[in-house]
Amino acid sequence: MKLAICNETFVDWPHARAFEFARECGYTGIEIAPFTLAKDVRAVTPQQIQEMRSLAERFELEIIGLHWLLAKTEGYHLTSPDAVIRQATTEYLQDLGRCCRELGGSVLVFGSPLQRNLLPGVSHEQATEFAVEVFSAAMPVLEDLDVILAVEPLGPAEGNFLLTAAEAAALIERVGSTHCRLHLDCKAMSSEVQSIPEIIRQYAPLLTHFHANDPNRRGPGMGDLEFLPILEALAQIDYRGWVSVEVFDYSPGPERLAKESIDYLRERVEQLMG
Repeated sequence: MKLAICNETFVDWPHARAFEFARECGYTGIEIAPFTLAKDVRAVTPQQIQEMRSLAERFELEIIGLHWLLAKTEGYHLTSPDAVIRQATTEYLQDLGRCCRELGGSVLVFGSPLQRNLLPGVSHEQATEFAVEVFSAAMPVLEDLDVILAVEPLGPAEGNFLLTAAEAAALIERVGSTHCRLHLDCKAMSSEVQSIPEIIRQYAPLLTHFHANDPNRRGPGMGDLEFLPILEALAQIDYRGWVSVEVFDYSPGPERLAKESIDYLRERVEQLMG
């Protein structure tokens, strides 16, 4: 099983220190939040791209792609009734795709609840139409780049649009591209009626990327969520993508979050393998 970690876990650490520690812990992949490079992805310089690629090579880490795509940006919104904003959002997704490919990655995880939640006066049906429009318009460039847009359902604690795997899957089917697929997150799935293993098995054909975390917003094994059935379900569907640690409560500190998360996941994988 390929284990990765999101780079914002290391908060204000220099990239070199974060990459080195991630590799020391045993991770082989790293996922990049664009705001750790620049507020606007179009401001990321060729020198920064080369630095990240060099660090990944030096510490034998694969840069998976980008997540938190619209965090800390301004002027973008997936479900805005303003056609100008939707067009700008499409173009920004395409720019994110270009940055992702330049870094050596191949996945864009679209979570960004603040930039997709329903705005006043916009119904869920209208929002869905707007989202399909934006994603569909971005697809030709992403397909050409061979970068996958991974749509992430988030629970009600984060927002009010695309709250379930079923809703995300329905939207993905409407976009109708092999480069628009499903991302699943353990914390988010914990809010669903179905169990996490059931969701994994049901949506296996669409699943392209996976985030491991606990409903308490910390890493796997740092709360009550048991991961053995989750990893078993991933094995049953022959999932070959990344399991990437993503946390939201950084209070334990980067060292504990990174080390305890991977140690726990490895223990469960060993259990699973018998």
